[in-house]
Amino acid sequence: MTRPLIPGILAMAAIVVASNVLVQFLFGQWLTWGAFTYPLAFLVTDVMNRVYGPALARRVVFAGFAVGVACSLVGTQIAGEFGPLVTWRIAMGSGIAFLTAQLLDVALFDRLRGGAWWRAPLVSSLIGSSVDTALFFTIAFSGWLAFLEPGNDVGWANEALPMLGLGPVAPLWVSLAIADWLVKLVLALAALVPFRLIVGHLIKRVV
Repeated sequence: MTRPLIPGILAMAAIVVASNVLVQFLFGQWLTWGAFTYPLAFLVTDVMNRVYGPALARRVVFAGFAVGVACSLVGTQIAGEFGPLVTWRIAMGSGIAFLTAQLLDVALFDRLRGGAWWRAPLVSSLIGSSVDTALFFTIAFSGWLAFLEPGNDVGWANEALPMLGLGPVAPLWVSLAIADWLVKLVLALAALVPFRLIVGHLIKRVV
C-alpha cells in the first residue's frame, strides 16, 4: 500500500502548501487565491477513497494535516505588515477545520460509495466543505472566541458591513466565510469531471 500512498500524500502536501502561500494574496474583495486551491484537497481524498479505500484515504488526510501544521507554525514566526502572517487562532482554526472536514468527508464517502458514481464525492465534498468553512472562520475570526488568543485583535474581521456588499449587515468575517463557501460549492461540482477521469485511469492500473 506504500506505492499508491506516496502520490496521494504528495498531491495533498502540494495543495496544502500552495493554499498556505496563496491565502496571503487577495482575489477581489472577499476572497484570497487560496480559496481556489484548498478545495482540491477534497478531490485528492475522494480519489484515494474510491480507488484504495477509507483507511488509506485517512492516512493521506493525516499527512496533509501534518504539512498544514508545519506551514502554520512557520507562518506564526514570519512577521508581516500587521503582525505574524499566521496568528495562533488562524493556525488552530485551520488545523481543526481541515482534520474534521476531511475525516468527515472520508466517512461520508465510504457510507455512500455504493450509489451512483457522483453521489459519494459530491455529497461528501459539499458537507465537508461546509463544515470546514464554518469551523475555520468561526475559530479564526469570530468575536465570540476572542479568549482563544487575547492578544490578537480581530476587530477588523468583526466590523459590521453589508453581507457581501449587498445583503443585511453582518460581521466582515461572515461575508468572507460565505464567499469562501460558495467557491467550495462550485468547485465540488466542477471536481466531478477530474474525479471521474482520474479514478477511471487509476482503477485500470490497479486492475
